Amino acid sequence: MSNIKEVRVPDIGNFPEVDVVEVLVREGDVVKAEDSLLTLESDKASMDIPAPFGGTVKSVRVKAGEKVAEGSLILTLEVAQDAAAEAVAPAPAVPVSTPVAETGAAPRQNAAQPAQAGQISPLVAEESGGKVHASPSVRAFARELGVDLSLVNGSGPKRRILKEDVQAFVKAELAKPRGGAAGGLNLGLPVMPAVDFAKFGAVEVKPLSKIKRISGANLHRNWVAAPHVTQFDEADITEMEAFRKGMQEEAARQGVKLTLLPFLMKALVAGLKTYPEFNSSLAADGESLVLKQYFHIGFAADTPDGLVVPVIRDVDQKGLLDIARELGSLSARAREKKISPAEMQGSSMSISSLGGIGGTYFTPILNLPEVAILGVSRSAMKPVWNGKEFVPRLMLPLSLSYDHRVIDGALGARMTSFLSTVLSDVRRLLL
Repeated sequence: MSNIKEVRVPDIGNFPEVDVVEVLVREGDVVKAEDSLLTLESDKASMDIPAPFGGTVKSVRVKAGEKVAEGSLILTLEVAQDAAAEAVAPAPAVPVSTPVAETGAAPRQNAAQPAQAGQISPLVAEESGGKVHASPSVRAFARELGVDLSLVNGSGPKRRILKEDVQAFVKAELAKPRGGAAGGLNLGLPVMPAVDFAKFGAVEVKPLSKIKRISGANLHRNWVAAPHVTQFDEADITEMEAFRKGMQEEAARQGVKLTLLPFLMKALVAGLKTYPEFNSSLAADGESLVLKQYFHIGFAADTPDGLVVPVIRDVDQKGLLDIARELGSLSARAREKKISPAEMQGSSMSISSLGGIGGTYFTPILNLPEVAILGVSRSAMKPVWNGKEFVPRLMLPLSLSYDHRVIDGALGARMTSFLSTVLSDVRRLLL
């Protein structure tokens, strides 16, 4: 024989009302004694309400978001006659007195003492990545699946993690491509939550260009794959700029626009020869360096669709006007989308020059597998002390980012100091 029994909220301590944050069963579910039926939450803690006996859920009388008090009807269970006779009242819930804002872990229990049914657990649990906001039943569910809750984004009130959030996390992880490629990264980062920006106001959706989609993925990989350090310095280019302007007329007769970039490339080649670690790449196994004997310099070219990095080969064997001519040709073809992939490969090191736009210093991102990149900003006239007086000098900001696995801070500082010295006297480029 069977019997219909009511299940009500047991003693929940000194709380007149608490919130129902999660209903864990539905009509028709079969539950056993001590199975969790729903999760309640006070301003200090959460608790799972267990079934006092086993049976089949006939009707659920509460919903998530409602408030209940001690004695409120939760649901009705159809139970066998003998089970109903043996049923005992559930143990009262024992509130945790410490507010969740002040604690991150459940109070330690004696290993020989089992947890009381219905005992309140702290709302915030300590996971490997920090504190999380989840009910005991969700934490148990996550443990069964081997999920670290600190990696899961909660969609419930106060960013509470629900069972559905854990399931969505597992599905997303299973859908990710498994990292079989060399150098693949598995950072275990939480998925970025999707935001409906239209609910805040008018928006326009504009697809990224193909260049930005490709370069964006590569830049993100490069940023997280290599430990970046950026060294800043200034170069006095007063004499060099005077020389460049003096060469403009001759360059124009040859149909060439002589900018600062060819000078920077020649100075960088001199630096690569002096400090060959900058003209290297880490081997695929990460255990050795590949030292290059060629001097190919990449440069960031601004196009309507985004930045591309063409490469000028054998810069050490070319004069300033030859380099300037190639710069003009490659930049024009990059803007016209006529540059080939082969013309953007094989660089020793790259230069990102923002001098024509503005700014002072910045942190350029490595163009892996290169181990360094030189950033250059707009030059400015500054008063410089020469030992007797302040004199106006044209100073060029330098920003050198490098892979700290290959280059240490001392070598980075030596490189920027070398570049500053060479750029301050163009005659040194002839040595």
